[in-house]
Order: sequence, then C-alpha cells, then structure tokens
Amino acid sequence: MQISPDTVVMLTYKLYTGAGELIEEAREPITYLHGGHHGIFPKIEDELSEMEPGDSCSVTLEPEDAFGDYDEQKVFLEPRPVFPQDLEEGMTFEGLPAGATSGDAPRNLLYTVTEIYPDNVVLDGNHPLAGIALRLHLKVEAVREATEEEVGRGTLGTGFFRIGDAQ
Repeated sequence: MQISPDTVVMLTYKLYTGAGELIEEAREPITYLHGGHHGIFPKIEDELSEMEPGDSCSVTLEPEDAFGDYDEQKVFLEPRPVFPQDLEEGMTFEGLPAGATSGDAPRNLLYTVTEIYPDNVVLDGNHPLAGIALRLHLKVEAVREATEEEVGRGTLGTGFFRIGDAQ
C-alpha cells in the first residue's frame, strides 16, 4: 500500500545535524497520520507521499522547515529563589514558575535551564533543535488505512519530534 492521505505510516529514522552528527535513532517504528494532520513536518510528509513499505529516503530540513530559527527573545533571566533548591542545568519547566518576573514571556513554552547563577537562572524557551539544519534518513516500515476514528481525531495521539513546541 502506498502512503496517501489518511493512511497510518510506521517509520524508523536516523536524525542527524546538518554537519552529520547523529542526534537520535528510532529503532522501534514511530507512527503518524499522513495527509496534513500536523503529526510530522510538511517537508517530510511531502517526501514520503506515495512511498511504500521498504522504501527509504533522506530529507534535509533547514531550520524554517523544522523547529525555526533560534530566537534570542525566548531567553529569560529569572530570580533564583523562584526555583526548587535541587535545580540543575538541563531541567525543563512547562511555562514559567510562579514568581517569575519576565511578564512578557510566553507562558506556553517548554523552558530549559541553561545556566544557574547565585541570584539568577537563565531559561531558554527555544526548542533544543532550533536554528539547526537537520538531515533525516527515513525507512517506511508499514502503511495501513486509518480508521474513521483516527481521521476524525486528526491524530494518532503521538507526534514526530515532539520535544517541546515546534516554533
């Protein structure tokens, strides 16, 4: 069966930086609902259209095709006391913590702690892959018709590259 709108696609992939550094490899297939349902980046979906199980391809994504450009406006300095005592670099927070002082900061982002100072903490609301060109090697493992329920929901309840928000 070919990949077409309203099919469920199972893929394995290897994700690399544009420079060729391996970021992630999916040994177990991931699934998404094909056909403009926003479960995968449009450029990848376009490349996979009409492929069949066993087919593979490589796709290069510029930042604008994936997680967007790095935005300095999504980096905030917050007072250290509003964070837990056991705070560590790399920890993430959905939205800003109570007591945050950056009133204009978007509340719906996933923020990563990038630096900790005695009085302040640096939070970065950019996706970890923002500003990076990506290269994917994809292999189609299986394709099936989506059920009416899946098409009605417009999702399988999963997404591709759902590390925070994409843009």
